[in-house]
Amino acid sequence: MLDESLLDLVRRNFPQIAEKALQEEIATVGKLTEFSAGTVIMDVGQYVKLVPLVIEGAIKVLREDEDGHELFLYYLQGGETCSMSFTCCMMNKKSEIRTIAEENTRMIGIPIRYVDEWMTKYQSWKNFVMQTYDYRMMELVRTIDSIAFHHMDERLLAYLDKKAKATNSKIINATHQEIAYDLNASREAVSRLLKQLENDGQLKLGRNKIELK
Repeated sequence: MLDESLLDLVRRNFPQIAEKALQEEIATVGKLTEFSAGTVIMDVGQYVKLVPLVIEGAIKVLREDEDGHELFLYYLQGGETCSMSFTCCMMNKKSEIRTIAEENTRMIGIPIRYVDEWMTKYQSWKNFVMQTYDYRMMELVRTIDSIAFHHMDERLLAYLDKKAKATNSKIINATHQEIAYDLNASREAVSRLLKQLENDGQLKLGRNKIELK
């Protein structure tokens, strides 16, 4: 049954999904879900059941290696979706990423059986999926470039900047250990660099929080 409130959310947050029939299908089969900050939405090794259309909030996307070390990839924000979810559901493979609600988040979950079907049925859905792939590919290239070519202080500043933009706040609530996990670095190195950046006047350290200048 078509949910009028969902239909309104789709139209306001995803204008690129332009076809009326597609909007109505999403409002009929989609499920509005909410996650509090810190909740693991999708974990490594799980099968993807729903593709997320993020309405508000922010979702952190992480990669995990065979030894359990995490690496931050990117954030999902309102009006976006996850290209990794498309790949997993189309190929019926287990997730190789972990997604965590960075702050209280609302999203519309689309059952995976519709993802491939809509690719041939609706041009705007196909465009949306391809644009998502293109944007995330460039995001991953920037992440690889950061690891390969940038010093740790540059990576740390870029990470803090992304986190601030994702939460729309210059106050970052995170421990040094949490940041170290995301950057696949040691806590000691992160703490030393944060102190150096504070001395340089680029940020101010507090108890489990960082204020960007």
